[in-house]
Amino acid sequence: MSDQIASLTGLLRAAAARHGVLSSNIANVDTPGYRARDVEFGAALDAEIAMAATAPNHLAPQGAAGSTQVQTAERKSWVDGNTVELDQEVAAMTENAMLYQAGLSLLSTKIKMFKSALRTR
Repeated sequence: MSDQIASLTGLLRAAAARHGVLSSNIANVDTPGYRARDVEFGAALDAEIAMAATAPNHLAPQGAAGSTQVQTAERKSWVDGNTVELDQEVAAMTENAMLYQAGLSLLSTKIKMFKSALRTR
């Protein structure tokens, strides 16, 4: 198929993984001692888009394909030891949803282009 389709699919997988972690944070907003977590999106995307080195001067990809880098977010804790701040989590989820929608829209457009090219043959 296309490298662009593989890249967009990797973007969607990384955004979906981050959505799950952010949802977990929101679900545990009132859990005493819960430490907010987040996905290092750049590392997750790099892992999803495992690029092949096609020339000797290309850099090797970091991480294994399919691995998600979930980390505990460094934040101040509330009195009960919980570090989830609902406003930050909702903002991060909104940003992530917008990224997911943009990737989905681009992927849809790319697939429509392939379908159109196949019909004209």
